[in-house]
Amino acid sequence: MVTAKAQLNYARTSPQKVRRVADVIRGLPVSAARVQLSLLPQRPAPLLQTLLASAVDNAKQKGLAEHNLVVCSLLVNAGPMFKRSMPRAHGRATPIRKRTSHITLVVGEPDNI
Repeated sequence: MVTAKAQLNYARTSPQKVRRVADVIRGLPVSAARVQLSLLPQRPAPLLQTLLASAVDNAKQKGLAEHNLVVCSLLVNAGPMFKRSMPRAHGRATPIRKRTSHITLVVGEPDNI
């Protein structure tokens, strides 16, 4: 099975929010995944749409036909956190964790074609 990969590191969205969108398109054909991502209202959808376009372009460079491609795997891992603090009452401070994500998308032709 020939595959093509695209990665987005340090995306400024929490992994939990990206995984919610990633679960929708995992295993779909590329054309169906594009439609789903264009219709989803969540903020990570445009990020995944550009990442999918990049993976499809990488697959074309390897000589794969676009109409046969399927989203083989879509991994969302946690990246480093930006740590900030918010002032609170009585001179205290509470931590704010601004999370980042590492997203890896792999497209390829299924074995049965």
